[in-house]
Parts: sequence; structure tokens; C-alpha cells
Amino acid sequence: MLAIKIVNNFFYFYYLLIILRIFLTWIPSIDWYQQPLKSIREITDIYLDIFRKFIPPISGLDISPIVALMVLSVIQALAVSVIATLVR
Repeated sequence: MLAIKIVNNFFYFYYLLIILRIFLTWIPSIDWYQQPLKSIREITDIYLDIFRKFIPPISGLDISPIVALMVLSVIQALAVSVIATLVR
């Protein structure tokens, strides 16, 4: 049970970082080279760039984070089910 809790907390934290990143992109005057924004950008862009390669912006709107969050949810469910199977 502890392993599942740790995995769920990790995914929850990463969800929050991605959502924070999405909201911060709405503020045009943000300096992404200042900490802690630089760290948030680096941590989330590793994952989000995978989706940006395949999903172009639609009318200037980047929808890749939405798809990335849905895929992250599936990955979380798979990870939890694998851990639950291994713990039995």
C-alpha cells in the first residue's frame, strides 16, 4: 500500500506542475529563466515536448498539455495496477 501511495503522490505532484505550467504560460511577462520558473519549465517540458512534436497548435492554442495529462492519467493507472499485482 505504501508503494501505491508514493506512486500516486508522485503523479499528483507532476499533474500540479503541468497545470501550474499551463497557467503560467498565460502571463506573457514571465521570465522563464528565473528560478523557480526555470525548474518548472525544465521538469515539465521533458514530458510535454513529446506531445508537442505530434500535436501542432490549433489557431495558436497549444492543446498538447491536455493530451499529455490524459496520457499521464493512463500511465498512473497502469503503474498502480502493476504495483498492486506485484504486492499481492
